[in-house]
Order: sequence, then structure tokens, then C-alpha cells
Amino acid sequence: MKKIFGLFIIAISISRLATAQETVYPAKENRELFFIMHGNIHVGNGQVIPNGTIQVNNGKIVNVGTGISIPADAKVIDVSGKEIYPGIISSNIDLGLKEVANGVRGTDDFNELGEINPSIRSIVAYNTDSKVINTLRSNGILLANIIPQDAANGSRALITGTSTVVQLDAWNWEDAAYRMDGNMHFNMPSIVTRTNRFAFSATLQVDPVKRALDQVEKVKMFFREAKAYLNESSHREINLKFEATKSLFDKKQKLFVHCNAIKEMLLAIDFENEFGFEVVIVGGNDSWQISSLLKQNNISVILDELHALPLTTDDDVDQPFKTPAILKKAGVLFAISDKDENTRGRNVMFNAGTAVAYGLTKEEALSSITLDAAKILGISDITGSLEAGKDANIVVSDGDILDMKSSIIRYAFIQGRRIDLTNKQTQLFEKYKYKYGIKN
Repeated sequence: MKKIFGLFIIAISISRLATAQETVYPAKENRELFFIMHGNIHVGNGQVIPNGTIQVNNGKIVNVGTGISIPADAKVIDVSGKEIYPGIISSNIDLGLKEVANGVRGTDDFNELGEINPSIRSIVAYNTDSKVINTLRSNGILLANIIPQDAANGSRALITGTSTVVQLDAWNWEDAAYRMDGNMHFNMPSIVTRTNRFAFSATLQVDPVKRALDQVEKVKMFFREAKAYLNESSHREINLKFEATKSLFDKKQKLFVHCNAIKEMLLAIDFENEFGFEVVIVGGNDSWQISSLLKQNNISVILDELHALPLTTDDDVDQPFKTPAILKKAGVLFAISDKDENTRGRNVMFNAGTAVAYGLTKEEALSSITLDAAKILGISDITGSLEAGKDANIVVSDGDILDMKSSIIRYAFIQGRRIDLTNKQTQLFEKYKYKYGIKN
């Protein structure tokens, strides 16, 4: 009887969780002309326009600046004294694929069988009803690059498939897709030697370096065979895995290599040299040590967890905070993301804010989560900065969006649609304010 009662309570709890945000739904398409006035505009490219105006029409930014004429009957949003930013971009996240980190298996949809899966598409598993999505939007994060299976999830997979950039206000994954299947992902095997304390003797342990190099060679052989297959004019049989690499060889996709150690990044550079791929390092903890080499090979970096300890005990404890400034000085294009399982991606802008305290300017840090992130993801022609012709992905904050204390988001627009900033946390806040009679 106790077991039955316990299951009944669990079922009720799950039911309540599933309906916690049922009144939060995507905004309708907005094609009307409107103006956002009297805010300090942070364009995203380093430029700041005090007391500026943004003109939006049909979901696009038409004009940005001062002295813009406004029709008498036009809709105007006065944001005097507030800060206006481009929508923040999360460059590396499993949003919509994983609901509860290290928790309920039924909420996860990122694991696939096999080591080489280039035909896997993360977008078809993306859950637009995820309760995590709204917590990102209320922090100003409006776009996200949804990655397939990642090494941080305990994966042994090597090529894990393609990621898609989504906008975070949609009914389904088809509506959410912003740039479909833009990047292929490769989890570089670890070259770092770690002793297995559970092995009976050293002879029973597999050499991790040899194992990793064999796996890298396996991936290279796959790409060599795929290249030969794609060079054939006709095929007796269609190979879906080889077909999935076509955009990579045509440079319509980039190869995102997830790795952190120097030796691993050197192997990633080798993929660019042999196959001509456009390579992006994801993770890049030790990228600061080879910044000139990365610049020389035109390789970009996504720093995915700034609020963390360094890779080795020999590094300065604050080295992750200093890495963005070192990459910037070397001329390496980089983006800052947040893949911390505890924050579930909400702290992208605060990671960038930490980098400001260690050498970046505020506008450089902003670019690393807006325009530079858009460049790496291949969407800078339509978003990433507040410039005429781009989508009206706009965030308005009471204060500095990089500062956890003053970053209070008042308005957010995706493609000109004003979106609802309600999430489960704000609903609970209002609920208990009412219960205890607390007034604003």
C-alpha cells in the first residue's frame, strides 16, 4: 500500500511539473512598424550609441542610430535609461535534448549507438516544450546551437552528427530551426594519460595514447573513404553516412572538434590540413598556449565553461578567466558559452562578464556572445548585431547585461516578436509573494 501511495505522489508531482508553464506560449508573428527609443544601444560590433533609436519593420531592423524620424502614429517603446543589446547566443548546449542533468533518463534524448554517426541530426530531437528554454530567454539568451551527443555526457562516440541553431520561441522544431545542420561534431579522444587504479597490474591497462591515436586514425580513414565515395559520379548503393559528410567537404558545414589539451588541438589542426575542413575548437582550455598557431590556421574557438578550474594543476587557478583576453590579443576568433550542468546554460553573459575583469573590454566580451558567436556559427549575415537588414533579435536590460546584479531583462524580441519572459522560477516567485503578502 505504501508503494502504491508513493507512486501516486510521484505521478502527481510529474503532472504538475509538466503543466508548470502551460500558459507560456510563442508570440505571434509581428510585421508592424515600431521603434525602440532612448536606450543606450550596444551594437555588438564594439560600437555604442547613447540615447539611440532602433526602427523595426516586418521583423527586421530597418535603422539604428540617433535623429531617426518617427511617424506620429507609430508604435513607440520608450526604454529611457536602459541598455539595448543583440540577443545573446549560446554556442554549445544540449538544450531541448536533456531536461534533467544527470537525472531522469526519460528526459534525455542525446545518446546514440555507434562511434561514427554523421547522419544524426540533433534538431529532430529538439523539444520546444522544455522548461529550461524559458529560463534562458529571461536572461536574454535568444538563440542556441543545439549539439548532438557530447563527450561530457560520458560518450565514447567520435563523430556524433550535426548541430542546428534554433531561436527560443517556437511551437515545434521546424519553427525553431534558425540555421539547419550547420556544423558536424567530433569528440576528440583524450590523449591525456590517466592511471586506472582498478587495474590489477600495469600490463592489464590499455595504453590510452595508443587507443586515442587509433581512434583518430579510424575517423581519418572514414573521411578518406567518404571523400572517395563523394568523388564518384554514381553509386551502386547509397551510403547515408558518407552522404552526410558532403556539406563538410563543400565547406557549407564546419567541423566542431571537442577537445581541450594541446596535443588534441594539434590533431584537430591536422584534420584541416589533410581534408581542408573549416575547424572550430570547442572547449579549448589550453588554447591560450597555442593561440598564435590557431590564428595562423584560421581556427576559431568556443570556450564552453569559463567558470571552472584549469585543465592542469600547473596552470594559474584563474587561467580560464584570462584565456579570452589572450585569444583576443592573438587575433583568434572566439565565442564564450556556458555548458555547466548546474546552471543549464543560463550564465553565458556572466561568463563573458568574468572575462572583462581579466582583460577584455565590455564590448569585446559582448561580441564574444553575440556577433563573434554568430560568425563562428555562420549566421552573422542575419543576426549577432543591431544593424540594418538583420533580424530584430533584441534584448533590453535595466543595467549591464554582463553583470549578474544589474542584468534585469525587461524586453526581448525574436525576429520582431516580443516574447514572454515568464518561466517556472518567476511563477514561483509571484506565487509566494502572494502567499506572504509581499509587495514590490
